[in-house]
Amino acid sequence: METFSDVLLVTANVGSLFDNLGEIQSAWLQELYKTIHTYKPQFIGLHFQEVGGKDYMVNMGHAENFFWSIKSSEEMKDYDRVCMYVDNQFQVEERFTALGSMYFIHKTLKNIYQYDFNVKDFKAVSGQNKYMGPLDVVTTVEKEKFPKNFWPDFKWSRKGFMRTRWIIHNQGLDLVNVHLFHDASNLIACKSSPSIYSANRHNALRYVINRISDSCYTPLPFFVFGDFNFRLDTLSLIQHLCTSADVQTVKKDSSNEVERIICEKKDNDHQVLLQIEEKLFAYMHQAVFREDNGKALLTYDKEVTAFHDVIREEDIMFPPSYPYSEEYTKPTQYMNTRCPAWCDRILMSHTARELIRRRDEDEKNVVYNTMGPNVCMGDHKPVFLFFSLKTNDH
Repeated sequence: METFSDVLLVTANVGSLFDNLGEIQSAWLQELYKTIHTYKPQFIGLHFQEVGGKDYMVNMGHAENFFWSIKSSEEMKDYDRVCMYVDNQFQVEERFTALGSMYFIHKTLKNIYQYDFNVKDFKAVSGQNKYMGPLDVVTTVEKEKFPKNFWPDFKWSRKGFMRTRWIIHNQGLDLVNVHLFHDASNLIACKSSPSIYSANRHNALRYVINRISDSCYTPLPFFVFGDFNFRLDTLSLIQHLCTSADVQTVKKDSSNEVERIICEKKDNDHQVLLQIEEKLFAYMHQAVFREDNGKALLTYDKEVTAFHDVIREEDIMFPPSYPYSEEYTKPTQYMNTRCPAWCDRILMSHTARELIRRRDEDEKNVVYNTMGPNVCMGDHKPVFLFFSLKTNDH
């Protein structure tokens, strides 16, 4: 008999929630509960990156309160089983990833099992399973920080992945929380196409996919969702945005290093169309990133295409998820620090995509979107995927 379980997957880089406590955090939680109330999923997977924010040594306590408040909220009372994994061990630099994963199981969902990587077997999920701290001894999660020798030329940062493995009614799944490398400098990002950062992310994602597909454990359909830090192909994009502009490069006096790129209109007023510095991407017509959900720019979103052999994604119908203003009164405005991009994604193996139930084309039975589009959610808008999972009962 064909059965279905409604699933909601959410990815959220929550760093700025801890750097700006208060209004943003409570708005964030309300948007989460609103989404859960709208879709009424039986299984929820929440993947968080940058738990604790930039100042994690100070903020980790706030992060713990944030997780408790979700778990104990009135809105989540019908989810009688919870599994929570938070890597908050910043004292152990060589292993700290600042990743957090929470899973909620509704009381109507009966047959659910979680994998124990130690005994290589599934066990029924019951009660509240909360793990905060060193996760190396927890046998129901696999966590890895990307090795330092991966990118010797770059600053080693708290990036890595975390995997859990489930059976929902007879259907096995891997859920992988991932945080890949960011673009440290806009100037370096636009030097080549694809950029050097894009190549780093490519290697890291290939590494993750190889790890979750290796023969240590039977490979299962998987969803990888997190902050991939995918960026638009900056060099091609600049060429496109500044086709009819004069481009000047300003170099530092002391060295031959580029300090600033300025694109000016060719007409008399020489208005600055685009200015780029290491941490500045100021484009005059910012609306292009929001018009029609930034659809015209998807052609420059190329990083995932290299993985189409193993990974698919639902069509993107939402504007770039980063970098939004962190000012509470400017919820739809982008900061001019980085070129807006679809950093936060939910990707899946081909086998996982086949498990998504699709009714007729008109029905909104699969929803891939941002949470809180008109509310300040910090610099990243969370991205969610809601669908019915085919869970055949034999």
